[in-house]
Amino acid sequence: MERRGLDLVKVHGGGGYDSDFSDEEGQGGSAHGVKRSREEELLLQKPFQKARHSKVAHRTVAAQELDREEAQNRRHHLISMNAFDRHKKFVSDYILYYGGKKEDFRREAHKDKRDIDVVRENHRFLWRDEDEEDMTWEKELAKKYYDKLFKEYCIADLSRYKENKFGFRWRTEQEVVSGKGQFLCGNKRCEKQEGLKSWEVNFAYVEQGEKRNALVKLRLCPECSFKLNYHHKRKEVTRKKRQRSDGEGDVDTPQVKRSKSSHSKKHKKHKKKHKRRHRESSSSRSSDDSQSSDRDPEREDGQANADTEEGPSDADHWKGPTPETKEKSREEEFDEYFEDMFL
Repeated sequence: MERRGLDLVKVHGGGGYDSDFSDEEGQGGSAHGVKRSREEELLLQKPFQKARHSKVAHRTVAAQELDREEAQNRRHHLISMNAFDRHKKFVSDYILYYGGKKEDFRREAHKDKRDIDVVRENHRFLWRDEDEEDMTWEKELAKKYYDKLFKEYCIADLSRYKENKFGFRWRTEQEVVSGKGQFLCGNKRCEKQEGLKSWEVNFAYVEQGEKRNALVKLRLCPECSFKLNYHHKRKEVTRKKRQRSDGEGDVDTPQVKRSKSSHSKKHKKHKKKHKRRHRESSSSRSSDDSQSSDRDPEREDGQANADTEEGPSDADHWKGPTPETKEKSREEEFDEYFEDMFL
């Protein structure tokens, strides 16, 4: 019985479950290692690194973070809006915080100006060198519009012709293409195209407080021409025939005129002589018979002379080559064609 009953306390060291590898030195070393790890963390911590919050964040920290996110959202919202919507938002915010009426912030529309309004204020009927000094953007816009106008013929306003007041303006590109003012009547309320006449008018007008004159041309129908000349006659522009002053044509023309004039004078003298002789022949038959024999050769000689004077003889053909007629060049043909168009 004594062998069976072993004292376990003695065998296991007081009945504990301690291991042979664990001792007090090992337990002390673990605590020392924890302190060492904390010191290493402090050494390795970066200067800009925030401390770890083991507790709930403070109220101010949460408020700052919320304001930052709200400002970022508002900035993105304003960037996505256009200028006018952004302006309306700022106005509504101002009224919301500071009070007031929305009518006080409304823009005055009667002061707005379009491009055509700027052109009308700075337009010139004729631009001079003096007008192009001190050019502003308004004047440059009006000058650019002026350069696009066609200044060959004018469009007239004859509604106040009884008061001797007329309005003139230059033609636009659309009117030139349609023929208004050149192939159609130049009155803005008339579309006739028959019997057009060209007129030259000394246009006196007041522009920018200064009196000016301009010589303009326009084409009008008979009824509108009467309105234009209601008080006094204007100058009518007619076609002038060109005189060719080059080549052999000018040398030959005076000779031809002289030959025709001399031929007509000789023919008249011959007729007068013939009448006188006819009167004398009626006085006596005897003298008529005697004179008839004498007059026949004279008549034959007169007719022969007339035939020779009317056309060139055969001998003239052997004197030299026939004079060459000068052909018109292409430019001269175009000039003659456009003479009727640009009177």
